[in-house]
Amino acid sequence: MLSKQPFARRIVIAFTLMTLVVSGIFSLGIVGIVHSIERHLVSEELNREMNLVLHDVARELPPRLDSSTRFFATTSSESRIPELFSETPPGFAEVVDGQDAFYVYTRETRDQRYLLVQEQHEFEAREQALFDVVLAGFLLSVAGAWLLGRLMARKVMAPVTRLAQQVQHRDQLHPVAPPLAAEYSDDEIGHLASAFDSALGELQLSLERERLFTSDVSHELRTPLMIVATSCELLEAVSLPPRERDLVARIGRAAEEMGDLVQTFLTLVRMRPEEVSLDGEASLASVAAEQGERWGAPMRDKGLQFEFLEEGNDEACYNRTFLRTVMSNLLRNALHYTDSGTVRLVLQKGGFRVEDTGLGIPLDQQDRIFEPFVRGERARGEGLGLGLSLVRRVCAHQGWTISISDLLPRGSCFLVVLDHAP
Repeated sequence: MLSKQPFARRIVIAFTLMTLVVSGIFSLGIVGIVHSIERHLVSEELNREMNLVLHDVARELPPRLDSSTRFFATTSSESRIPELFSETPPGFAEVVDGQDAFYVYTRETRDQRYLLVQEQHEFEAREQALFDVVLAGFLLSVAGAWLLGRLMARKVMAPVTRLAQQVQHRDQLHPVAPPLAAEYSDDEIGHLASAFDSALGELQLSLERERLFTSDVSHELRTPLMIVATSCELLEAVSLPPRERDLVARIGRAAEEMGDLVQTFLTLVRMRPEEVSLDGEASLASVAAEQGERWGAPMRDKGLQFEFLEEGNDEACYNRTFLRTVMSNLLRNALHYTDSGTVRLVLQKGGFRVEDTGLGIPLDQQDRIFEPFVRGERARGEGLGLGLSLVRRVCAHQGWTISISDLLPRGSCFLVVLDHAP
């Protein structure tokens, strides 16, 4: 459809179609007018020749005719009217006999009938030459309209393309970036640039408020988390009964996990993928071993079998915080939604899988399960439905992909493919 074509192409199509219609009507008009004038002129010429011929016949002189014109009459035994022209009406007419065409002029006086017949070869040659010129002009005008449309489209679209590139440029969100409207005339493009300036200004304010908020949250959360972590370290240094020592270790792991979440949220909000620091990188195997130890114990306490498998060797390094957040959330999700059976953490080259024999996710909910505040029909745990949403945000931020599939006879499989240079 024309409405789905690029704007520049629509301009070219509009120019070409307009010229096609106008030139077509003009060319057909020329052909029609020429044909009408031709009939009129030939009729007038044959009428004059008929007067001269009848004048010669009345004086008993041979008719004065050119080589392409013949005279027929009912009174002449030598020039009897051929059967082909016997039914022509009085006046001018055209008669076609196969590939031959003739102009016929008929005059009737009393009981007599006279005809002048002229071959059309000369006129046809002139008509064909005229038609060729008209056709060439028509084609040239369409081609010219196409070229002109391209030039006009390029000229018209130049400021629009420039504005689009400026809006897409990331530096345009910088607080000191100059306004766009100042570079354009006071026309529709200028008004569009002013609208972008207004929208970008609101976006800058929103981003600045978000940066301030995350900075405050970072400061306010990291301080108590540091106190909790330090207190856990001090408690682990003293002699405690096994039950209390397990509780202290659990508190320490929760504080460490919360610290990772705070760092993940701050990085997602304040940094671009290419700006992420490389100081916190780790291998897939090291993070998986850490998370396997972290979540293996609560799974076994619940009566589940936890398996840690390596199907492929991946020597690449990834952002430690992001990888821990993704893997931890998927293992926690498997713990909450698996009542019996097995949970597997399977490493492969370029990614990993988390498989469980739990409740599974219906096919019609597998796309929505990654949306914020969306939980399964049989929700477990005290979460708000943000874990898988955070996992998808982290994957999108890092260029990773996550997908979900069903396991038979029941259960789910979350596959994370990590993007890294081989």
